[in-house]
Amino acid sequence: MVYYLGVDAGGSHCRSRLIDQSGKILGTGETGPANARIGMELLHATLWDACSQAIEMAGLDAEAASTIHAGMGIAGISRPGVRDKLAELEFPFASVAFETDAVIANIGAHGGADGATLVIGTGSIALVRVGGTDFSIGGYGFPISDEGSGAALGLSAMRHALRALDGRSERTPLSIAVAARFGHETARAVAWMDEATPKDYAELAPLVMDYAENDDAIARSIVEDAALHIERFIHTVFAQGAPACALAGGLSKRMRPWLRERTAARLVEAQGDPLSGALLLAGYRND
Repeated sequence: MVYYLGVDAGGSHCRSRLIDQSGKILGTGETGPANARIGMELLHATLWDACSQAIEMAGLDAEAASTIHAGMGIAGISRPGVRDKLAELEFPFASVAFETDAVIANIGAHGGADGATLVIGTGSIALVRVGGTDFSIGGYGFPISDEGSGAALGLSAMRHALRALDGRSERTPLSIAVAARFGHETARAVAWMDEATPKDYAELAPLVMDYAENDDAIARSIVEDAALHIERFIHTVFAQGAPACALAGGLSKRMRPWLRERTAARLVEAQGDPLSGALLLAGYRND
């Protein structure tokens, strides 16, 4: 018996899925953040934790585990030198293939065929496969990139709140709600920003969406600007030759209604999730 293990390791969590040759799910696992920035030692421990959870749930012994073919999509591994360090990590599997988490999302969305996926979550990045070749658009990191993302929405909300506290812009329900998190004190807000991560900013995104959907003028302008960036992404992936484009990521469903009808009409639903892509990366084929 041969088994396949898929891992989706991102900035917020790490998930695993173990299947047999028929595609039956035997086990799953979930741990905390697992991207290349946390360091190889901690990354290896987190990946193995997610893998071992799935293996234990499936009831496989060490001999059976040695027949596993694994595919792992890991955030941040496109950085120089990271792939070489990953190749040195030890896993008790028959084979391990590594890619970025965005690549496995695209592979899963189109069943391994050509196509593009625009991931809109804490950050944003478009992954494109044309002629079997994978490349990305955007995704250079917050705050220089990640347009239309949760982190970008949160950053815009903080700017608005601080300007409103100064009296440089009108106070709206959104600015009041954001400022209230810091006791309406600019110094506290600035101290928070000194330590804030993209994930921290992205945690403000649902608040921005809530107020935009309730017709807060500033919140609407923030979301409308984000939608324009997303539309530019979509236009670009088609211009680069992608035959289809799907949306993925935690913010994608809430952003889709803000896209123009003609843009939304060009989108397709994803065939599978990132873990499906990781399993295809591992070598699983459901022919």
